[in-house]
Amino acid sequence: MATRFDSAGPLRGALRPPPDKSVSHRAALIAAMGEGETVISGYLDSGDTRSTLAAIAAIGAEVEGDGAAVTSRVRVRGVGLRGAREAAIDVGNAGTLLRLLPGWLAGQERGAWTLDGDESIRRRPVDRIAEPLREMGARLRCRDDRLPPLRIDGAPLHGISYELPVASAQVKSCLLLAGLLAEGQTTVVEPLPSRDHTERMLAAAGAELERGDGAVAVKPAERLEPAEIVVPGDFSSAAFFVAAALLVPGSDITLSGIGLNPTRTGLLGILERMGAEIEVEPEPAGGGEPSGRVRVRASELCGTEVGGGEVPLAIDELPLVALLACFAEGETIIRDAGELRRKESDRIASVSEALAALGARVEPTEDGMRIVGGDGLRGGIVDPRGDHRIAMLGAVAGLASGEGVEVSGMDAAAISYPGFEADLASLSRT
Repeated sequence: MATRFDSAGPLRGALRPPPDKSVSHRAALIAAMGEGETVISGYLDSGDTRSTLAAIAAIGAEVEGDGAAVTSRVRVRGVGLRGAREAAIDVGNAGTLLRLLPGWLAGQERGAWTLDGDESIRRRPVDRIAEPLREMGARLRCRDDRLPPLRIDGAPLHGISYELPVASAQVKSCLLLAGLLAEGQTTVVEPLPSRDHTERMLAAAGAELERGDGAVAVKPAERLEPAEIVVPGDFSSAAFFVAAALLVPGSDITLSGIGLNPTRTGLLGILERMGAEIEVEPEPAGGGEPSGRVRVRASELCGTEVGGGEVPLAIDELPLVALLACFAEGETIIRDAGELRRKESDRIASVSEALAALGARVEPTEDGMRIVGGDGLRGGIVDPRGDHRIAMLGAVAGLASGEGVEVSGMDAAAISYPGFEADLASLSRT
């Protein structure tokens, strides 16, 4: 079913975005690996995160939740580091689950697991986790040696030092989880910093980690003891409202409770260069993840160049940078972002195609995009093809366009943000 988003009057008011999806995934997995009961406050209720809860239940964890969408408290009684039982696991559309869970399962003393998912997940490569896990002694099989379904047979692991070819928090996290069950130390060397939610949670649960000089090392553990894990608001979800408020004239909104982990907020630095009027007010630290309030006002933007070390810190927000660039004066170049081609869709191709269909002057490159701005967007039709971020990008584009945008398959947004349309409408009505 198609949903239409027309140019809007000013966005006004306050909003708390939904809980962080990346943190929710990791919280559930680490709770399942733990001893005793772990309470997760603010667990995201979405298609992807429900897949993770179903996965840990399938391998033996006891899961109990209160069912509230945004303020959900989920209780997980873990099976311990080495207690996962055999199962066939449906990861749905959850790429994070597909790439993190094998690290834990590969080091089990016995058992076999198969990870599979929907049509989209079957196109997402797993070779970047399979290769280093095999170096550690893991026994893995996958289709064409790179695609799901992924078969894992438990085996003894040994620690390695592994240099990531491309900065990836998912690959890093997978190897750190495997390292907990390996003999000797496991070290992951990053070419550039990536999000560190896994390291923060493992350290809080009692794992022995060392960080420095572009590397993180973990030593084998006998047990994890996570207590309560608090999930902040999702910065990547909030970013859609940030973009909308910047583009719609007269807008002035406040977003509260947003996670401000510095490995996730690279977008803020990019927007500052583009001339965005944004105020950030940190909240008192509580738990391992910093959070705060962000106020955004409509702004005149200019083009910029995005690349290098800031790309991993803003990888999920780069499609929004491309959208904003359509309205910014001058040229914007996004480079060093080849990782976008490995997301739910090839986001270099899909973002370029979507924006071009709405009237943008955009050229895809091997590792990014070139956008000539200043003219805004005419409007038209966006087909997200099942990618939740393209669906939400189309909605924001519609509010700022001249003729409005029709998004076919808007229900894809439910993968990460089931209440997106209602929250966007609440700001439009204020």
